[in-house]
Amino acid sequence: MKLNVGLLGGGSWGTTVASLTARNTDTTIWARNEDTVTEINEHHTNAKYLPGALLNKNLKASTSIQEVVENADVLIMGIPSQHFRQVLREAKPFIRPWIPIVSLAKGLELGTKMRMTQIIAEELPGHPAGVLTGPNLAKEIHNGKAAAAVIAMVDKTIGKELQGVFNSGLFRVYTNTDVIGCELGGALKNIMAIATGMGDGANAGDNTRAALITRGLSELTRLGTAMGGKRRTFAGLAGMGDLVATCSSSKSRNHHVGFQIGRGKSLDQIIKEMNEVAEGVKTAKAVMELAEDYKVDMPISREVYKVLYEGNTVNDAFMGLIKLESGSEQEPG
Repeated sequence: MKLNVGLLGGGSWGTTVASLTARNTDTTIWARNEDTVTEINEHHTNAKYLPGALLNKNLKASTSIQEVVENADVLIMGIPSQHFRQVLREAKPFIRPWIPIVSLAKGLELGTKMRMTQIIAEELPGHPAGVLTGPNLAKEIHNGKAAAAVIAMVDKTIGKELQGVFNSGLFRVYTNTDVIGCELGGALKNIMAIATGMGDGANAGDNTRAALITRGLSELTRLGTAMGGKRRTFAGLAGMGDLVATCSSSKSRNHHVGFQIGRGKSLDQIIKEMNEVAEGVKTAKAVMELAEDYKVDMPISREVYKVLYEGNTVNDAFMGLIKLESGSEQEPG
């Protein structure tokens, strides 16, 4: 039986996922912008976010949340984390009972420090909540490059069913029951991408990038496991895989932010010039609070936070990390 998919959010990744699921099943995407909706329906493109990409011709678009949601058997949330709850509340009156809700966001809500599946559970108790995550750069997928992702749901049966909704040609989807670990891996790696971007922008070199990625993985694993994620998850696609892709690619928004800071631009200027959200900028605030709550030392995240919010320079950040006493690689720290 084919499932009707409703997807909220017309950015690059939301549009990419909608185009992928449209290959397998009836999919309708919601976007606020009427021009975007008209463009998707009439030209099968979304030039603002995916220049040059041709979307699946079966994909339909609408400016009406009700139209997209009321017949959906699966709801996918392609909404940035700071607007996630608000849009979910708008959709709430039209969501059918018990349907799975899958988040694409890789961030944490400011103030509550909640993951998106926690927001779903709070706003819509009883709905199976999961996340699609992994090393997935939207523009590469549209260019026909192979990629792998993880659909994380606590219920194995639902995860297996949704695997078939997302699996598409060169886009391979694996299942995982560790929703906490998968979700945290996606959120925390964005801060490490800003750090490596800073290094690349300042011409720190390949060795520095490798060290930041490796120690960054150790750092996000410490917090992730303290919060209930499984260590093995952070060595997989949702952890190391996503970390490597985001920290190494100029197509990554968070790496871009760090790179421009490394080149001397101000954060305000960088954000103003971007038409998409770099989740790591705001997630850095929530992560510093969580590190304190769980008593986990996160030196890289701390230095990134100081650059973003306390006026430190990239040089200050690197000096701060160099001054740290290096212990055993097998021990936390």
